[in-house]
Amino acid sequence: MFVLYLILGLLLVFLIILAVNTIKASAKAPKLQKSTAEHSEAEILRYAERLQKMIQCKTVSHADSFDDTEFKKLRNVVEELFPLIHEKAEKLTFSDDCWIYRLPSKDSSRNIMLMSHHDVVDVSGQWKYDGFSGQISEGKIWGRGTVDTKTPLFAEFSALEELLEAGFIPPCNVYIGSSHNEEICGDGVPQANDYFKKNGIKFEVILDEGGALIEPPLAGMKCDKCAMVAVHEKGRYYFDCTARAGTSHAGLTAGMALNPVERISEFITQALSGSVFIHRLNPQTDAMFRHLGPYCAFPMNVLFANLKIFGPLLKKLLPKINPQAAGLIGTTCTFKAIEGSASENYCRTRAFLRPVDWNDFEQDLKNFKDLAAKYDIEVTEAPGCEYHGPADMDKPQFAYTMDCIHKLFPQYPASPFILPAGSDARTFTDICECVLRFAPIRLSAQQLASVHSENENIDLDAVADAVSFYKYFLENYR
Repeated sequence: MFVLYLILGLLLVFLIILAVNTIKASAKAPKLQKSTAEHSEAEILRYAERLQKMIQCKTVSHADSFDDTEFKKLRNVVEELFPLIHEKAEKLTFSDDCWIYRLPSKDSSRNIMLMSHHDVVDVSGQWKYDGFSGQISEGKIWGRGTVDTKTPLFAEFSALEELLEAGFIPPCNVYIGSSHNEEICGDGVPQANDYFKKNGIKFEVILDEGGALIEPPLAGMKCDKCAMVAVHEKGRYYFDCTARAGTSHAGLTAGMALNPVERISEFITQALSGSVFIHRLNPQTDAMFRHLGPYCAFPMNVLFANLKIFGPLLKKLLPKINPQAAGLIGTTCTFKAIEGSASENYCRTRAFLRPVDWNDFEQDLKNFKDLAAKYDIEVTEAPGCEYHGPADMDKPQFAYTMDCIHKLFPQYPASPFILPAGSDARTFTDICECVLRFAPIRLSAQQLASVHSENENIDLDAVADAVSFYKYFLENYR
């Protein structure tokens, strides 16, 4: 009987601990409130008609050529729309058309940057309205770039232009950067980064695209949108893995099929088994669960408020619940293609590894290569590999950005996350310890899915809200 009471007592203590942690997490989380943002219909329409001119510029980037016709048209539009910025700011151009505007301040030693990109992918498929019309209809503006990412760029310029009209003097140098070849991983921002490094220019915070106000990423949340701020991007590593016939010592391959195709097949199966790479709740994913947990329904709110207890279980369950979730807790691996030659008797595959944490990846890569050696497979690094460190979430600039989101979008919770895609901002992590990827645009599931797809559009009032966010961010930055 004593043992039973002991067990019940321990269970009660355990439940109390879970409850207390959940209550504390909820108490610390900002309370969601109704938005007080107000924009007149005239103001909303004015922003839309100005943005429309930028959407109508067909600034499609191509990997093998650069035609300046539409890019020059966009430059003329931007100069027309934002005359004060062009009067007061210094403009630098890198590569063919990467813009960096610098508005000087009294303290020339401090710098912040808002950035985006003005190139777009081409239009294809069936569109409701012409993809470069900038059609204003149904309470939305339609066209390529409305989401990715001429709206954020327009909002950045509009915010600074309106502040300058009101006599704004920034406390530190304000940069606005925009690339002409982000969509093709071009050389614009890398050249700008080289310039900044050469001149010893560093930034306190850089705000780029990547996150947005989107539908909740976790099921059962008590809100219709979340402000997702990307604080990290997964790395990219490519490896060619080649198996050849007759290269192994027979004593080392006893019982193993020597056929290169069979060895590559076995290797791929083992590499995808989940046992090769380290899985853990890294700081960015841990922070995401802690920020979103208080807005989740039971039992998820309890789970996320007690990650020290449930973290090991969550780490094992995530890949099973959602395959994409595996990318949050460690290196992922996919194999892009398999090729071979009967005459040369070899088989090759290219592995694509996406690391989250550099220290983990060093061990992951050793495990990967050890597995390849087991099957007598040669591993060589292919071009295009890169890894960039995460933002420092302890920096006051991160807290300030989150506070701006709470002030301007009080109806939505805000959270850091890891971006699986790529942005130009990753290039700047050597000159800024707080590179954040968040565009303050409100998107439905359809609007988010329209990126690089059909019927790209954004709500008209969402454009006005984006301008308000950047104005607040710049005006109150200290």
